[in-house]
Amino acid sequence: MARTASALHILVKHKEQADDILAKLKKGAQFDVLAKKHSTCPSGKQGGNLGEFTKGQMVPAFDKVCFNGELLTPHLVKTKFGWHVVKVLYRT
Repeated sequence: MARTASALHILVKHKEQADDILAKLKKGAQFDVLAKKHSTCPSGKQGGNLGEFTKGQMVPAFDKVCFNGELLTPHLVKTKFGWHVVKVLYRT
């Protein structure tokens, strides 16, 4: 089982905005550019880069996607913080 993961994310308040970001990514938009423009998380300034983290370090719904979801495919995740567009880069 994966012990660590690395991911990018974009945090927004509304599902409609997250859906719009997903659509832009599917059309070829750059994740880091959208993160810098739209994310309400401080990581947005770094293109949404969360770096490497361990299983259990993130809230459960986010953790589940990072350790079980498809790599390099943007996923939509709802948490108490809002809507996340998450792109898992790798797992170890």
